[in-house]
Amino acid sequence: MKVRKVLMLVGAAAWLSLGCDATSRHKILTTLFDGVPPLKPSGAEEANLPAAPGGPLPARLPVFQEHGPYAAKLCNACHEGGVSNALVAPGEQLCFRCHDLRLDRKYVHGPLASGGCLVCHDPHSSRYPHLLVSESDGFCFHCHSREAVGKNSAHEGLQEQCTTCHDAHMSDNPYLLK
Repeated sequence: MKVRKVLMLVGAAAWLSLGCDATSRHKILTTLFDGVPPLKPSGAEEANLPAAPGGPLPARLPVFQEHGPYAAKLCNACHEGGVSNALVAPGEQLCFRCHDLRLDRKYVHGPLASGGCLVCHDPHSSRYPHLLVSESDGFCFHCHSREAVGKNSAHEGLQEQCTTCHDAHMSDNPYLLK
């Protein structure tokens, strides 16, 4: 009985959305389903985005880069087809199906070692290089304590980004030094 009601609601929403604009259809779809890709901004919308960081962010950020399968609309490379949208492999193994990262170094960054690629990378699209989930300056401080890192005398007075000296994935040197 519940399945019938859900199917009727989905059907009604689909029928109602036929006459809607793209934004309204997207709102309906995201209310009903997980994993609906974001709307692509039109050229006019991108031109009106604020340029200075620190200001108010637009509702939709411009895309810098898209993951290959996502850009090619090859959702089945990572997701099962149909309603479930489940992953084709466990999350900690999924990226390694395509990305050949040999964990052959002495020190491996914790998220990579555990298959937690999504801690740092967005699997669909990002406005940041390398599909990062945020700006690279200060990025490491989402997990690492700025105060603890600052107490290390090797960091005294440094203004560079962490990846100037540290490899984000793995290294043969302690502290992932390059």
